[in-house]
Amino acid sequence: MEQHYPVQKLRFEDYAYVPKELHSAAIVERYWLNSAGVFVYVEKEVPLFIDQDEETLRLTAKKEIPYYSYDEAFEFNYRIGVAKDAREGHLKAVEKVLNKPVGIPDERMVRHPIWSTWVRYRRPISQQTILDFASEINGYGFKNAQLDIDDYWENCYGSLIFNPITFPNITELTEQLKEMGFRVTLWIHPFINKNCQPWYTEALSKGFLVKSHNETIGYNTKWWNSGENEASYINFNNPGAREWFRQRLQELRDEGIDSFKFDAGETSWAPEDPDVDGQKALLPTSMTTNFVRMCAEFGPMIEIRTGFTTQDLPVFVRMLDLDTRWGMNNGLQSLIPTLLQMNLNGYPFVLPDMIGGNVYGDDILTKELFIRWLQANTFMPSMQFSKTPWDIDIESVEISKRYVNLHEDYSDYILQRMRLAVAEGIPVNPPIWWLDPEDEIALTIGDEYLLGEDILVAPVLTEFATTRNVYLPKGTWRDGNTNQVYEGGRWLYSYAAPMDTLPYFVRTSFQMRR
Repeated sequence: MEQHYPVQKLRFEDYAYVPKELHSAAIVERYWLNSAGVFVYVEKEVPLFIDQDEETLRLTAKKEIPYYSYDEAFEFNYRIGVAKDAREGHLKAVEKVLNKPVGIPDERMVRHPIWSTWVRYRRPISQQTILDFASEINGYGFKNAQLDIDDYWENCYGSLIFNPITFPNITELTEQLKEMGFRVTLWIHPFINKNCQPWYTEALSKGFLVKSHNETIGYNTKWWNSGENEASYINFNNPGAREWFRQRLQELRDEGIDSFKFDAGETSWAPEDPDVDGQKALLPTSMTTNFVRMCAEFGPMIEIRTGFTTQDLPVFVRMLDLDTRWGMNNGLQSLIPTLLQMNLNGYPFVLPDMIGGNVYGDDILTKELFIRWLQANTFMPSMQFSKTPWDIDIESVEISKRYVNLHEDYSDYILQRMRLAVAEGIPVNPPIWWLDPEDEIALTIGDEYLLGEDILVAPVLTEFATTRNVYLPKGTWRDGNTNQVYEGGRWLYSYAAPMDTLPYFVRTSFQMRR
C-alpha cells in the first residue's frame, strides 16, 4: 500500500484497524481529524473495522478475528470534538484522548547520526566487523550517537546470547567501542525459533508463548528469520514472560550493551486468534501496548517501531523499513507522509528509517537517491546511516557531512520542540498547514514539512529533478540557501535545486536559542 498524505487519499475496505506490519500500519490510532477542526476518536475497546475512500469514512464494530470473538457483547464508544480549526482540534485531541509524551528521547540520538550494521553488512556479522565499521566511521570524520549491532549476533534466534564463535568476548568489544567514542546498541526481536534450545522449551513450559484458540495453529507463527510454523511469539501480556524477557536483556546490559533497538511488536506477528492474558476487549492490541511499554522501561535511548495508545512514552518510534526506490510505494516519497501521519497520531519523536532505504532484492541505491534521501531527513528528529556515504563516493562524503552538520546546527531547536511536545502536545514536525489552518493549498501539501513553526523543508523527491515547486504558507521566510526573503501565501515555481541543494526556508523572526 502506498503511504499518502492527507490520509483521505488512502483506500480501505472492511479493514481491521489494529497495528500490523502490512500496509504501513505499525501505528494506527483510532483518531481522525478534518480541516474544519472536527475530530473523531474511537475507544480502544471497540473491535473496529474501517471503510474509507476519498469521500467517506465508515466505522464499523464487529466481533470478528483479529478481535476476541468468543462473546458477542461490546460497546461502540467514540468521541467527537469540535474546534475552530484543525490546529486547535488536534491540540484538544492531544489533551483529551491522545496524551502527551512524559519526557524526551536521548539527546545524543538527536544531535548525531545513528550507525547500523544492517543494510551494509546484512548477515553474517562478527566482533571484527563491528570494530572495522567503527574505525571507518571515525576515519571519515563522522560523529555518532551510537553503533547498532543488528541481525545475526545471537547464537540462535531468541536466546538473547551472543554467538561465542563470531562474538567471542562481548565485554571486550563494548569496552573497545567506548574507547573509540561509541555507545553500543543491540537489535532485539520478540520471537523464539523452535530450534533455539533450551530457551524455546523453557518459554513453552512456563506459558510464555502466544497460543491460538485454533488448535491447528497452536503456538506457531512465522517471521522473516524463520520458516512456516518454525517460531513462536512471546506473550507480553503475561507479566512473568515480560519479566523473563526483561531479565535476559539486563544481562546483556551487564556485558556493556548500552541500549536496544526493538523490532516488530505489531499484532500481526502473533498466531491468529490469540488466547492470551488480559482484558478480552483489548485483544489483540494489548499485545503491542504491553510489548512497547516493557521496551520503554530500558530508558530514553531505546527505539521501537510500533505502538498503540502509547504516545506518552519518551522514546523514538522508528518508521518501518523503507525500500530503496523513489515512489510512494514505500520509497523516498513516502518518507514525509509517514512523518506527518506519525506526528498527527501523537507520536512526535520520529526516527526515520536508514538513509537510502534497505536495498532489498533488486533495489539499487544510486548516488542521487542517497543524497536526496539524506536531504529529506535533515530536519527530522534524528539521522540514521547503514549504507555509508563512502560506499557511494567521496563527493557523497562531503555532501553528507554538510547535511549532518546542518542537522547538528539545528539540534538545539529540535530538542526545544521536543520539550514543547511534552509541555503542550505540539508536533515536532507538523504539516505546513499548522501555520495557517485555513490555507486551502497548505492543507493539501504532503511533500513539504515543518520543523517546529520556524523552518519549512521542501526536499526534491523525484528522480533526475533539479527544480521543484515550493509552497510557502503565511509569514516572512528567508531562503536557507540564498538568504533571499519571501512573503508567504505563495508558490515559488521551479525553485532551483541541483543534487547538492536542499530547499529550506527559515522564518525571518527565528532566533536560535542554545
